[in-house]
Amino acid sequence: MSHIMHRSLRAVPPVAVAANGIEIVDSAGRRYIDASGGAAVSCLGHGHPDVIAAMHAQIDRIAYAHTSFFTTDVAEQLADTLIESAPAGIKHVYPVSGGSEAMEAALKLARQHFVERGEPQRDMFIARRQSYHGNTLGALAVGGNEWRRSQFAPLLIDVKRVSPCFEYRERRREESQEAFTDRLIDELEAAIRDAGPERVIGFCAETVVGATAGAVPPTPGYFRRVREVLDRCGALLIADEVMCGMGRTGTLYAIEQEDVVPDLIAVAKGLGGGYQPIGAVLAHERVIAPIRNGSGVFQHGHTYIGHPVAAAAALAVQVVIKRDRLVERVQSLGRYLDRALRERFGRHPHVGDIRGRGLLMALELVADRDDKRPFDPALKVHARIKAEAMQRGLMVYPMGGTIDGERGDHVLLAPPYIIDETGIDAIVERLAHAIDASLDAVTASA
Repeated sequence: MSHIMHRSLRAVPPVAVAANGIEIVDSAGRRYIDASGGAAVSCLGHGHPDVIAAMHAQIDRIAYAHTSFFTTDVAEQLADTLIESAPAGIKHVYPVSGGSEAMEAALKLARQHFVERGEPQRDMFIARRQSYHGNTLGALAVGGNEWRRSQFAPLLIDVKRVSPCFEYRERRREESQEAFTDRLIDELEAAIRDAGPERVIGFCAETVVGATAGAVPPTPGYFRRVREVLDRCGALLIADEVMCGMGRTGTLYAIEQEDVVPDLIAVAKGLGGGYQPIGAVLAHERVIAPIRNGSGVFQHGHTYIGHPVAAAAALAVQVVIKRDRLVERVQSLGRYLDRALRERFGRHPHVGDIRGRGLLMALELVADRDDKRPFDPALKVHARIKAEAMQRGLMVYPMGGTIDGERGDHVLLAPPYIIDETGIDAIVERLAHAIDASLDAVTASA
């Protein structure tokens, strides 16, 4: 009996005892290809010698120093490295210990920005349905994952919600892509008018939607037009790149592909690659200036922010990504993965959509391709696929509730940047068998 409160209180998962490259090994000696990077975390795979060496060296120097007393060279170097490649005007880094903390800090930073500007009436965020921004109460409030939110709803701040830029599910049959984008922008403008433009702090959005809806990219021009709308009312654009950032979608910051500069960017998973818990908020100079010129203090903090060993791990990860040109590798391998998925699943009767960017891809499973009808949620197709994949030595990241928090199933793939074409072929092959076995079981039980 385990004393850990595991994610399921009714089962204990396999015990991981070793990992190297793209594989994890359990205590029974079974090997699993980590095709999801855990939860899109392990961008360099497991056991990278450069990262491990950097962590050891940092522990030998200094393992911890509280940021109310000290900074450290390694934390400063990490911040410098992030800013060197950040969008124009992004000048400041606030390190934290994970993605939820990053979004929580971003929300508080955005609010304090307006308080110190003399606009304390700004108290409203706008976000999208079928989004995910973290599990702390503030991040959960702006998130649109209804399954995660529902029982905690009485504890959450009020947030205006608009439609996601989810073309496969939200675009009407008669709409062009451009008309669909127009409708989403009109809806955002209406939400701002309804809230009162003078009350809106900002708009929170994943640049490429991650786990809740499954690797959903924006339509062309969507974020550029969002930026224009927000500029008209003086609100901030908060880009959640916890999952899609740090090279995962083919540029270091996913928002680069939208030709837009946000006010705040939250990063985490690919920042430290899983070697240590770390995240960060990157802030534009215009956000920080009123605080620096006002109170001079961001009224926030955690015990482990700027942790030297976490900073050392993240710095090493970012050095390897740049040195080994892994962002370019993500671009080429992303094209290969997309092609392999389409060749294998493009005509599959129960794969309705194949989508994503770079090495963040997803398959959406449907009962009927023609009308996009999802499977009955009671069948838990996503959970069956995860179990069948594990039996075949494959870790993928399936989820249910793709459409509205209840209906819909998808499988997310986020393999390490170090993977090769042979590894991708193995992922696609094992995933195909896992999906077919799951759907055969569903058919047999019907």
